Amino acid sequence: MFRLEGKTAIVTGAGSGIGRAIAITFAAQGARVFILERERGAAAAVAAEIAAAGGAAIAIACDVTSAASVAGAFANVDRDSARLDILVNNAGIAHVGNVENTAEADLDRVYAVNVKGVYLCAQAAVTRMRKAHTGVILNLASIASLIGLTDRFAYSMSKGAVLTMTRSIAVDYIGDGIRCNCVCPARVHTPFVDGFLKSSYPGREAEMFAQLSAYQPIGRMGTPEEVAALALYLCSDEASFITGQAYPIDGGVLVF
Repeated sequence: MFRLEGKTAIVTGAGSGIGRAIAITFAAQGARVFILERERGAAAAVAAEIAAAGGAAIAIACDVTSAASVAGAFANVDRDSARLDILVNNAGIAHVGNVENTAEADLDRVYAVNVKGVYLCAQAAVTRMRKAHTGVILNLASIASLIGLTDRFAYSMSKGAVLTMTRSIAVDYIGDGIRCNCVCPARVHTPFVDGFLKSSYPGREAEMFAQLSAYQPIGRMGTPEEVAALALYLCSDEASFITGQAYPIDGGVLVF
């Protein structure tokens, strides 16, 4: 079950964290993975890691905020693969702030990556998937798409948009054999979290890590591999009856 042999997958922002885990998981299950990442060096490192484990991966430099960059990246995929089966829109950035102290430039930056980036890549993928009358798009949303989080105004705005884009794509293209879902993680322990704690709470990293972990009723943060396992299911043929849905992976946040 959940094998992806013969399938071509694009994972954006797969140079680290959740995207890296998804790329590695998909490749281990037989997919040929294209890693789209702004920093090609990071993408190349993950591709090399996959190759060392016997998988197939290709690194492509791509800025998801640029229509020209996205078009070029997908054209590179076209040259190497007959069709596109899976797109995982994982690339994203965070921001801390409320409506008063969020600068216009920060709002625009979050929108460009988290919303426009999903739009550009989904548009490019749908154009290709319609020709084959099959395909899966999975977007990385957040529990911020479903509940209010303090001091996450711009981030919540962007992830709310990801949720509604997911449902819009699912409705518009169900007749074309294209499924679209999103996952909504709570806090996941990634290098970003470690970097944030180091820069924001020097000397208090362990204390703040414990505090952030305790936010999840289950008592810890999630792991990138756990999110990747859910992504694998939703992108596999076993999930062929699922579209337009948002799947929390939150350690109990939405329950308690």
